[in-house]
Amino acid sequence: MLRRVKAKWLLIILAPTLLLIAGSILALVFLPHPVPNTATAGQRAYLTHCAGCHGANGRGSWRSTIFFIRPGDLTDRAAMDRLSDEYLFGLIKHGGATIGLPGMPAFGYHLKDPEIRELVAHVRMLSAPK
Repeated sequence: MLRRVKAKWLLIILAPTLLLIAGSILALVFLPHPVPNTATAGQRAYLTHCAGCHGANGRGSWRSTIFFIRPGDLTDRAAMDRLSDEYLFGLIKHGGATIGLPGMPAFGYHLKDPEIRELVAHVRMLSAPK
């Protein structure tokens, strides 16, 4: 009888704890990156659509590591200088599947052209010298 009572109390304590842990992990993985109220339009678009994979600072995100995604380092000045604004615009708008980068989704349905241009300007700022 004592063993049955202990098992019930263990279940009462352990089940909610496991649910809270699982919910916290799911929230960390699937909730979008927080966007500050003072963010510019380019920062807002970046944090909303890009930070999940590229990270808030442009060096990559732990979320992308979990899913074995290797996004480009947007802070690498030499690599970013080789890419034109039109190339980045097309990559963001149409995605990377057409040019051999299948992990990069297309955002042309979510963002208008002026928003993509602001996003490109923000991505350029990530690799700018500090």
